Amino acid sequence: MDQEKIARINTLAKKAKEPGGLTESEREEQQKLRQEYLASVRENLVSQLENTYIVDSQGTRKKLGQKE
Repeated sequence: MDQEKIARINTLAKKAKEPGGLTESEREEQQKLRQEYLASVRENLVSQLENTYIVDSQGTRKKLGQKE
């Protein structure tokens, strides 16, 4: 997710706290941007976990797999 979208999320959050709040279209935009942000965070976390290895006491590396 690029910095412009994150800045827009922050702008909408600040505006939501002000008197008058957000319009309906701004609320929809905020929800869409939040969902996109969460998807990005989840994707990054999965990518990081896929490249995580556990090293045992003997120095053997074992790839961290998905739980079943």
